[in-house]
Parts: sequence; C-alpha cells; structure tokens
Amino acid sequence: MRNNPTIVQKYGGVCLETPEKIRAVARSLADLHSRGHRVVAIVSAMGKTTDELIKAAYQVSPHPNRRELDMLLTTGERISMSLMSMALSDLGAPAISFTGSQAGVMTDESHSSARILDVRPARVLEELGRGRIVVLAGFQGVNPRTKEITTLGRGGSDTTAVAMAAALKAERCEIIKEVDGICSADPRVVANAKPLRRLDFASLSEMCFWGAKVLHFRSVELAQSQNIPLFLRKWGNSEHSTRVMKEVIGMESGKVLAVNSMARIEHVEIASTNLSHGFEKFAQHLKQNGLSWPQVLVSAFTAGKTRIMMTCESETLDTLLRTLERSKDLRKGRETLSSVSLTCFGGVSSDLPFQAMQILQSRGIVVEKYVLSPHSINLFVPVATREAAVTALHSLI
Repeated sequence: MRNNPTIVQKYGGVCLETPEKIRAVARSLADLHSRGHRVVAIVSAMGKTTDELIKAAYQVSPHPNRRELDMLLTTGERISMSLMSMALSDLGAPAISFTGSQAGVMTDESHSSARILDVRPARVLEELGRGRIVVLAGFQGVNPRTKEITTLGRGGSDTTAVAMAAALKAERCEIIKEVDGICSADPRVVANAKPLRRLDFASLSEMCFWGAKVLHFRSVELAQSQNIPLFLRKWGNSEHSTRVMKEVIGMESGKVLAVNSMARIEHVEIASTNLSHGFEKFAQHLKQNGLSWPQVLVSAFTAGKTRIMMTCESETLDTLLRTLERSKDLRKGRETLSSVSLTCFGGVSSDLPFQAMQILQSRGIVVEKYVLSPHSINLFVPVATREAAVTALHSLI
C-alpha cells in the first residue's frame, strides 16, 4: 500500500445526514480502498448539525464566547468521523478516525475563522502506511502555540481537504456534495442552469468569493497555489463532475461562465479621520466583542466616515449589528443589499457592465453600485430583486 496513489475525498453534510447515508459512503470508501488506493476521507457534520449547534449556543447565550463556540461546533465533525470509522470496520475495511489536531492541522489563533498555517500529517501517513482508511474531521485544527482548538469558518471542511491533499501529495482531491458539480447559476434559482465540466482556478475562486456556495474561495486559492488536481462531483454520480485546473484550453476569453449572488450585504459606518483609522476602530470593536472578521467587499472614506460593505453567515451578521447598538462611533449604515455577479473566463469585456445594467434596467431592477474585479462584474441590488436579477443576467451565458 505504501507506494499506491493517495486519494482525498471530502463528503458534505447532506451526504452524511442519516446512518443509511453514512453506511453508503463507507461502502464507496471501502471499494476505493480495495482497488489499491490509499484513502483519506474528510467529513463534515451530519446534515444540519452545525446549524443546530449554533442555534443552541445562541439560545444559551446572546453573545457566546468564541473559544467555547469552537469547542461546541467541532463536535459535529467528530460525530461523523466516529460513525464513519465504525461503518468501515463493520465492512471489514481497516479504518481510524482523527480530529483536526490529531491529523496535524495547525492554524492561527483566530476562533471561528482560523487560517491553516501548516499541516503535519505524521499520524495520517503512519496509518496509511499500515493500510488503513483515515477518516478526518473537517473544519477544525489547533493553534500550536496556545494548544487551543479552532474552527476554519464557512467551507472549512473543503479547506481541510485541499490542505491535506497538498501535504500528502495526493493524486487528486475530490469534493463530493449533493449538487451536480458546478453550474452556471444556482439551479434552485435558474431552472436552465448549465453544468460547467471544466474550470480554471482563477475563475472558480472569483465565483466562490462572490457567492457560489460550492466551495470556499480560500480552499480554491490553496488548491491553486499547491497545484492540487481538484474535482467536484455529485454523490453517487461520478460521470457528472467539474474538473478544476490551472488553465482551460480552447475557451473564448471574456466568455461569461456563471452568475452568482450574495443574499445579504450589510453596511457599517465608522466615525474616523481616515480609512486606516476607520479600520483600526472596526478591528478593535470586533476584538472587544469576540467577533471574527466578516468578508469585506467594499470600503471607502468620505466626510469623516469610513464605510464598509460586508457579508458573512447571517447569524454572525445579526450578532455584529446588535453590538453596534452599544457603540458611539460605529453604526449600521444604509439598508441591506444583495449582490449579483457575472464571472468571465480570462477577464471581463469592456462593454459587459453596460450590457448587464441595461438588462437589469429593462426588468425594472435598480443597480445601486457596481465593483469591477479582474474576472467579475459585481452589481449591488435591492434584496427583493436578487433572484430576478440572477435569472435576467443568466441570459448573457
């Protein structure tokens, strides 16, 4: 087994939401192992477990301690890894489960949104060498200095999978979810969304940053930097998958690949002398209230105020906005917006922003502002018009 290729597979929560589904995944892993592969399975929490744990935390405390919240949330993946290992053993497939810290996932000390600094997979390699399937809890790690358990934030199990694949020099990393690879839009919003069978890392990273739920953009950037062969596929259907690579040959530059959106974008206004001063106050506020940094989309300074547009999980946004009520220098800005983004292969054509705004205007959808990035045009619209805007702009694909 020592010289056989290593395959890292990550299973999302929907693939693991019942004991029957866990046994089905275990049969697939055992089959892969029996064909001579060294197998590492990264598991998410079962179904809606993480959401339920977060809900319980806020029922106990309106401002849960971030360290204790991490301790709570990591139990979800530990349940999945233990049950998966049990199911594999019953199939006669030798298996062992590890937490993130046992697997050598080293992070910074930021609770709720830690970044992976290093992976030291000594125990993983040792067990693979013994012929075992290794089942790892995703979404978590440990800070080597403080010895505190941390979580990696939204999409953290994807990031765990990519980081482990890089550390093990895996033949491939497969992200297995309940959706059919990556599509040109959310199929729940756009019925005729098209599957994308090949994508380059740069385009996928941009799509994920601006709202595609298939992966976290940090995991895509990590896969790109480590040149990890990355595949996304639907559980039970290996034929329908998306392969992500450094470059895609033969695709027209400027071609619109996908429309993605963010449902909720909030605004914070900070009394400040300049932009740097505003961010310093914002950072202090987050630290004082035990909050992790949101995803900052746009920032500007005018008339003695730093204005920040941001997004993250709704629960975190709600908590952050509640803390602003007690602050004299920070307050919620204008009404909540949504974003709708067009991501292009090879860069945005010069006339695309105008085309997009014309289409939305013809549907009576007001564009509040737009931001241009290397591969995307990102339009901010009223929340009530988000899905209509996604559907309208999908006509450009």
